[in-house]
Amino acid sequence: MAERFLEDFAVGQTYSSGRVRVDAEEIKLFARTFDPQPFHLDEEAARSTFFHGLAASGWHTAALTMKLLVESELKLAGGIVGAGGELSWERPVRPGDELHLHTEVLEIRPSRSNPHQGRIKLRTTTLNQDEKPVQTTMMNLVVQRRSNAGPAAE
Repeated sequence: MAERFLEDFAVGQTYSSGRVRVDAEEIKLFARTFDPQPFHLDEEAARSTFFHGLAASGWHTAALTMKLLVESELKLAGGIVGAGGELSWERPVRPGDELHLHTEVLEIRPSRSNPHQGRIKLRTTTLNQDEKPVQTTMMNLVVQRRSNAGPAAE
């Protein structure tokens, strides 16, 4: 699939992703490395916590979302370069969940100071296999304009 430049986007466009299945060992491995809390590390200990069972770290969900976004049909020229945003976790990700994305273009802004780039604002909803949102992100991304097919400019 060809890379997309700023000129290729329109407000309201939607993009989807492939799917990734989350298992208990993957949840625990991520938690041991980055978020070592009992509800991410041990099924038994997790039962008596807020989550009432093993749950993936929100940061694990965010990392999986990024992986799905990079591998999705979005395909930004120059890669996915963030310029701020918001993140919210709607419900926990559990072992056996299968995640996928729904992404919508909300806004497109050519840069006033740099004619070689602009920004798009996206809402990306990470959904589980029941189509229930587990995470929502509003992100601003730097996107190259077609006139700048070379290295990314500031």
